[in-house]
Amino acid sequence: MTTRDGYLSGSVLSRSELRTVWDTVDAARRIVALTHANPDADAIASLLALTDLRVRAGQEIIPAVGDGELPDTLRFLPGADRLVAPETISLQGVDLLVMLDCADEMRVGPTFQQHPEWFDGRIPIVNIDHHVTNTRFGSVNLIDPQAAATAELLGVMLIELGIQIEVDVATCLLAGIQGDTLGLRTPSTRARTLRLAADLLERDADLDTVVDNLFRVKPFSTIRLWGLALTRAERLGAIVWTEITPDMLTSSEAAAAEGEGIVNFLAGSKGSRVGALLYRLHDGWRVSLRSVREDVNVADLARLYGGGGHPRAAGCRLAPGIEARDRFLTDLAARLEALPVHRG
Repeated sequence: MTTRDGYLSGSVLSRSELRTVWDTVDAARRIVALTHANPDADAIASLLALTDLRVRAGQEIIPAVGDGELPDTLRFLPGADRLVAPETISLQGVDLLVMLDCADEMRVGPTFQQHPEWFDGRIPIVNIDHHVTNTRFGSVNLIDPQAAATAELLGVMLIELGIQIEVDVATCLLAGIQGDTLGLRTPSTRARTLRLAADLLERDADLDTVVDNLFRVKPFSTIRLWGLALTRAERLGAIVWTEITPDMLTSSEAAAAEGEGIVNFLAGSKGSRVGALLYRLHDGWRVSLRSVREDVNVADLARLYGGGGHPRAAGCRLAPGIEARDRFLTDLAARLEALPVHRG
């Protein structure tokens, strides 16, 4: 059910690369699969899709999120009940670590600090990701910055290698693509993305459930959190920004992940060049950056602060304190002011 030209026409990938990755995973006896802290739809969907495939093949695979958190909004994904807490995982007999949607090892958050032995090279790592800033930290790497989502990259691999995609895997992959493209609306959405989405629908992916849970239906706690965050929105030069604090999460009874869509909303503010959402954490700030402008690459900006991501969506970390927050915003505003403005 591939397209006329297949999925590798014009791709940075080759079928031999896909085969090497799949054979490496297939040969493992016991796998730990990880995705990043503060997971989004693409992270969880990719993790669960791979888990389903390996379970069906009779392989032992242990899926986990780097900070052990699964947002309530993503519990609808098939296989979500398979996720385990990282602290319960034993490395006994584990001969492969698969990391999904992580630009570097540190993206798994607390697990990286608490279990450095997982990443010291004794266990081979398969690194599957679509971030342009990926450091290629794996023993085997499958990196495609052209892919709109890690789920797209997985889907391409499965179809090109002729691997059966059951309905639960199709639904997960579609959810990952929909999540990272905001419903096939971001500039990263290409013809290949649309063709793959169509192929997944032909495999009975549950589009209605995916769209309802990602875009249409929101918990009341999310509405309250958005209200609190948007009342704090400010403009600094070409930046429209706001913050989410622990007090706001407590009063709204929301999880931090429920604020993720706010930064996309801010980026669409007329006259702005960048939207920024800053989460106040106990050890500093987590920053999400977005832009809808062709003349701003937020991945390049995020790199200046030790972060990374995509040209339209990126992030970084800051030291704790209001002073660190304000220095960052002032510096970012100055850098944006120095960038040429595209008038086209």
